[in-house]
Amino acid sequence: MEVAIPHNLGRDEVRNRLRSRSHTLADGIPGGMAQVKTAWPSEDRMTLDIAALGQALHGYIDVQDTQVVLHMDLPPALGFLEPIVEGAIRQQGQKLLAAPGS
Repeated sequence: MEVAIPHNLGRDEVRNRLRSRSHTLADGIPGGMAQVKTAWPSEDRMTLDIAALGQALHGYIDVQDTQVVLHMDLPPALGFLEPIVEGAIRQQGQKLLAAPGS
């Protein structure tokens, strides 16, 4: 699954916002029991390891000039949830990139 979220912030600001708010990622996952681990293997890529509802999901976010693109591998058992997951990712992604206090 791939989800693009447009921005007009510049890469540095996107990286700053993602780094400072990555601890809130689990809040956007339904069920309230998710664990999310992030890492920055390169300047423009944040990896995600998510454990939720007995599933382990792996993905990454690429920071680009005008968008961030989340790449996530959904297990076949969760494939039917892709539209719901995509909507949640878009909503949470916009929150992560929003101006402070908005």
